[in-house]
Order: sequence, then C-alpha cells, then structure tokens
Amino acid sequence: MPNAAVANPFTFEIERKGVKALVSCHGALVAGQTKGLYDGLVPLFPDCRRLVLDLTDVRYVDSMGLGTLVRLYVSAKGAGCRLELINLGKQIREILGITHLLSVLTTMGEQGITMRF
Repeated sequence: MPNAAVANPFTFEIERKGVKALVSCHGALVAGQTKGLYDGLVPLFPDCRRLVLDLTDVRYVDSMGLGTLVRLYVSAKGAGCRLELINLGKQIREILGITHLLSVLTTMGEQGITMRF
C-alpha cells in the first residue's frame, strides 16, 4: 500500500491533561510513516501515566505499523505508562486478532473518548 501512504500521510495530534494524554491519529500507519509517531510519543512516557491512541481515522496498518504499536506498548510499560488503543477499525482489529496482540494491547472498545478519561 505504498501509494496510499504517500497520498495519505500519517499525522497525529496530542492533547495533554495532567498525567494523561490523548493522541488522535490520522492516515495509514505504514512503513516510512511510523518513526514520527514513535519519536513523538516516547518523550511523553516519563510524565504520563495513561496514553490513549485514538485510531478512529487510521484505516490501514502494515507490519511496520504493527511493530510500532508493539514497540510503543513495550516502551510505555517500561516507563510505567499505560498505553491504550481505542476506536479500532476492521483491518486493525483483524491484524491484532490474527497476531494474537488484541489480548496483549489494551483496547477500550469502539466508543469515543474525551479528556475526562
């Protein structure tokens, strides 16, 4: 899916509230688009106790994107931060299920979330 990744670059916005952060993600989380997410979130871990990735606008994740989610989970856990995924699309839910990561990565269901979390 390289052409779609170029046409739909991966972006994210971070909303912080105390020791919590909500990260709204957009685009395809694919090879060539993952480094920015990892590099942008790792500095939050020491000060965050809870980091929520809202994947509402992420329609496709490839193996690099999946690896980045796992890497973020491991780094967050090591720093004492809880990483949660919300609003998983069909393709993301399927790939997490096939790889048996759905039970490992914390998911909060298909509802929206606000900073009241």
